[in-house]
Amino acid sequence: MKRLVFAISGDLITATGGYIYDRHVIEGLRANGWQVQVLGLGDGFPYPDAKTRERACENLLKLEVGVPLVVDGLAFGVLPEVAAQLRPRHPLIALVHHPLAFETGLSAEQSEHFKDTERRALKHATWVVVTSPATLKDVIEHFAVSPRAITSILPGTDRVAKVQSSTLQGPLQLLSVGSVVKRKGFDVLLAALGSLKELSWHLTIAGDLTRDAQAVAQLHVDLKRFDLSGRVSVLGAVDSVQLQVLYAQADVFVLASRFEGYGMAYAEALAHGLPVIGTKAGAIPDTVPNTAGLLAEPDDVDSLRHMLSQILQDSALRQRLSQGALVAAAQQPSWADCTALFEEVVMQTTAVYATAKGSLTD
Repeated sequence: MKRLVFAISGDLITATGGYIYDRHVIEGLRANGWQVQVLGLGDGFPYPDAKTRERACENLLKLEVGVPLVVDGLAFGVLPEVAAQLRPRHPLIALVHHPLAFETGLSAEQSEHFKDTERRALKHATWVVVTSPATLKDVIEHFAVSPRAITSILPGTDRVAKVQSSTLQGPLQLLSVGSVVKRKGFDVLLAALGSLKELSWHLTIAGDLTRDAQAVAQLHVDLKRFDLSGRVSVLGAVDSVQLQVLYAQADVFVLASRFEGYGMAYAEALAHGLPVIGTKAGAIPDTVPNTAGLLAEPDDVDSLRHMLSQILQDSALRQRLSQGALVAAAQQPSWADCTALFEEVVMQTTAVYATAKGSLTD
């Protein structure tokens, strides 16, 4: 029996990129015959309270020795002490979606704290999985992980034939998908759109509203400040069925992220044949080629405004980028591809662990 423990913080059904990745990998491994135990570590990571941290460590250390263990980076990066104890007990895989220290809005002190804890935790991982080549480079460079013990496994996409948008009349439908946190740049997007009210468009924002109260408050301030309340729908988190409907009904995908370890929403937009307006932050240029989207510098309101103006007024440009999106999507891995690579890493990590254990007992 192929067995694996997958440890996560928070709720696996959360509709954000990291949890969607985890969920697809778990489902894919189970379909391939693995018995996968999902171990919940509690809420509040990467800022767990003392009780949550203590309980998470206890539950991790209760696991049967020798069973491969994957720990999502949202928790792994702040648990260096338990990582040290887990290393001799399990083939230990750290799954890093993006480094905690790179989250937008951290103070210099907070960033240094996360760099320290994540560096110390990753030192004890048997293997590290990241979700893009850009994040692989960052983790090797900033967290002293050996290039021989890290693998980039891109998220998959469910390839979707483009459903012709129903926007024959009325405003062009812009879609943003992402949790309302500072890193996603909704303040930049609304500032850019605030000067384009003479054009015909409507923006829908789909994403969790519970993760960053300050960013949510700023969103509502900006809607009022730029007089956009009638032009923007803020839906909050939506389920996967509703999300697919939103992608199918959209004309353009737009997200002004300040950093992305991969950018699954961008990849999903490409799979739906949507032209993309985004930024050059993090791994986004690796995901969105210039044949499929227009990318501004992060925090550059003027450049973003210009790109939005172009795409809103030029149907030929939208059509050209839409075709480019479908070509780019065809080159992306499927979730089955992603799962197969992840399975290879688990087997390889298990072999490394067995070799290390054997050398200790010789």
